[in-house]
Amino acid sequence: MTPDKLSFSAPQHRPEYWSDATIHLIEQDEILARIIGQYSGEMLQSRGHAFHTLARSIVGQQISVKAADTVWARFSAMLQHQIHPLPILDAAEEELRACGLSRAKVLYMKALAEHFHTQDIHAEGYWHAKTDDEIVRELSTIKGIGVWSAEMFLIFHLMRPDVFPLGDIGLLNAIEKHYGVPAKDKKAMRALSERWRPYRTVATWYFWRSLDPVPVEY
Repeated sequence: MTPDKLSFSAPQHRPEYWSDATIHLIEQDEILARIIGQYSGEMLQSRGHAFHTLARSIVGQQISVKAADTVWARFSAMLQHQIHPLPILDAAEEELRACGLSRAKVLYMKALAEHFHTQDIHAEGYWHAKTDDEIVRELSTIKGIGVWSAEMFLIFHLMRPDVFPLGDIGLLNAIEKHYGVPAKDKKAMRALSERWRPYRTVATWYFWRSLDPVPVEY
């Protein structure tokens, strides 16, 4: 499978809705307005590469952003920066483990590579024709890709505007910090998020940004 065939859609580096979204969020929420004001000119960016985003989401599962960046750098260097299915399928488990991947994450990475290598999901517009829920269900059939990883795909690859990943500990911690809502109270979090529709992806990005020294990327 050649690298260009893995570019499932033309790269979309910045979401067209960002300006409208920030205006909406500033009008709806004073706390979020202050956060947005601290990061003027910054925004979500997509790498335009479906496989890359999902592979990075596997690396980032259940570890800090800093730790994930370290493991990813080793992983990418080991693959000579060719983040495609075949190099991963060809890599020995010991090589992948040496990058800092757990045994489970090695299995997940291999399963993801096998899925992308064998499935007919490379047609232009394949993902864009599907709803958020359809994409989450499809990706969740891949070993190691759960709801959280699928939601990272919706945010960072497809840049869908209204994704609210309640399984993301960074998002929950940020909302607890800024609004005093306990991170474990998912019902209250969901109710609070209603004011940010239809741009909860943008709100989520700014909450992440308020905690991390650099923008989160997948």
